[in-house]
Amino acid sequence: MTTNKTILITGASSGIGKELAYFYAQHKNNLILVARRIEKLTEIKSDVENKYKINTKIVEQDLSLTESADLLFEKVKNDNIHILINNAGFGINGLFKDMDIEHITNMLILNIVTLTRLTKLFADKMLKSDGGKIVNISSTAAFQAIPTFATYAASKAYVLHFTEALAVEYKNTNVNFIAICPGATQSEFMETANVKNVKFFKMPSSKKVAEYIVESENKNKTTAIHGLINNFLIFILRFSPRKINTYLAAKFFD
Repeated sequence: MTTNKTILITGASSGIGKELAYFYAQHKNNLILVARRIEKLTEIKSDVENKYKINTKIVEQDLSLTESADLLFEKVKNDNIHILINNAGFGINGLFKDMDIEHITNMLILNIVTLTRLTKLFADKMLKSDGGKIVNISSTAAFQAIPTFATYAASKAYVLHFTEALAVEYKNTNVNFIAICPGATQSEFMETANVKNVKFFKMPSSKKVAEYIVESENKNKTTAIHGLINNFLIFILRFSPRKINTYLAAKFFD
């Protein structure tokens, strides 16, 4: 477990991001927590500081705006950040023809543009200092097209491929990259995406997924897929026609 370092976590007010904050705090890492809901961040800050005697900085920032990555970087550029976890993101479930284009655009800014800009800004800073690690949260949705989750799955495919490519580009530097691919998880994400049920298997808790992310980050993997079932399903995708995979993916969500 990484100790005595500073971890920046986006989307830290609930779900996986919140659980990550507690895992890292337990091992005496200092935190920078970023989210829109300052009241939630304030509660987490107070709790982890009282329990674990660490330093916690909170930043109120809506990351679904075009300029948000640069605004966030300006607020923390003087902090010595060892690990950046690009966790913030949301999905939209529904037929593309019925979706609001502004809602789609905000999702793509958050899931792709902000993540990319933060990765660039912090990677450049890490290269000039003592190095560091960037953890980008992708999804098992990244491995195939998913009807009614078309834009979200496509955005997470970008995150996966982008991160894997950077892991090779930076292999001889002091900056490491890892893409984490959770499956459907019990969190506010599912409520925001208006998903009532995921068929065929039980969703793990945000705490279980966060624990896996921390374990994978410490093992210096490049790509990590959470769960035996998810690993098996992704493995068999390569043996089935893409069109069939897409039709089957549509059956997983209500």
